Amino acid sequence: MALTLEQKKTVVAEVAQEAAVATALMGAEYRGLTANEMASLQKNARDKGVYLRVVPNRLAKRALEETEFTCVQDGLTGPLILAFSKEEPSASARLFKDFSKEHDKLIVKIVALSGQLLDASDLEAVAKLPTREEAIAQLMAVMQAPIVKLARTMAEVPGKFVRTMAAVRDQK
Repeated sequence: MALTLEQKKTVVAEVAQEAAVATALMGAEYRGLTANEMASLQKNARDKGVYLRVVPNRLAKRALEETEFTCVQDGLTGPLILAFSKEEPSASARLFKDFSKEHDKLIVKIVALSGQLLDASDLEAVAKLPTREEAIAQLMAVMQAPIVKLARTMAEVPGKFVRTMAAVRDQK
């Protein structure tokens, strides 16, 4: 069934709103997936906080015109399902990577991160990006390392003195 003009405007506005707050955009060809497989993909997307939508390419181009994802407009060909990551850039990449392991008919065509179009083969690298919590933990470990090392060094001076005195006592 064809969309009416009002429905098209609604779809364009919705996709543009999601693209405006998204940090990453992935596009995959879904040709050959069954309805149950698509439902499973949508459930996984909801669980991971990823906005997933099948949008006609013409409407997707119009929706992405004034966003940082204008770089993907040349890649909008064929039947595509678009996935927008809102909070974690790697969420949509992980979603497609994990789903494509079990379903080889899902083929990633578009990988865009913070307004830069990447090669589709970079999906693996984007999927390996740490989550927000992991990145904060890594940063805190890096920031804490010099303080811990200073504390150990400062504690070593009296410790060495005590060990030296104990060795002298044992010797006498």
